Amino acid sequence: MTGEFVRSKIGQLQTDSPWAKAMLAELRRGIGKDISESPGTWEVVLADMPEELIYAGKEECRATEAESAAYTALTLFALHKQSGDIAQMNGLSFGAAARNLADGNNDAAIKRRFDAVMTSTNLKEVSNHARGLIQLMKAADRPVGFDYVEFAKDLYRFQFTEGRRSVCLRWGQDFYAGKKASNKENEKAKIGE
Repeated sequence: MTGEFVRSKIGQLQTDSPWAKAMLAELRRGIGKDISESPGTWEVVLADMPEELIYAGKEECRATEAESAAYTALTLFALHKQSGDIAQMNGLSFGAAARNLADGNNDAAIKRRFDAVMTSTNLKEVSNHARGLIQLMKAADRPVGFDYVEFAKDLYRFQFTEGRRSVCLRWGQDFYAGKKASNKENEKAKIGE
């Protein structure tokens, strides 16, 4: 359900309206902060959120896991969106996008940044480390996007111990399995020369 909510918000934010531009700017200001510290983002992050995603944490006066995941995904999407329309790429995981960024670039530096995301222990750390990779993705000669709807779902699961392990494993598989396939293609090209 978190993913579908983020999908609808991304649809709203991809318009060229003054509201969308203002909300993207507000979301960018919220990167790395807790949702409680960014009231300017509430209009986009909390408005129209399904009740079952909001009220679970209300008694504890904290954001629910769904609110935190949506907020983190949307703030990072807003940063990525500055590069144009390439930010949202359906079906491409965060790990696969990091691999695409590393292919032909400074692989060691990208891997270090990717590893920092993988060893994060909470959502704030993920946001801070992913921010650096996303800045590189949007600045690349050929900008790299990924599926922010799936990213939001992953961020939701990341907040639970078993979920964190499975999300990191899948991102790692996407990063390394793709590199292996890419290396095989390069070897075939060299053999054919």
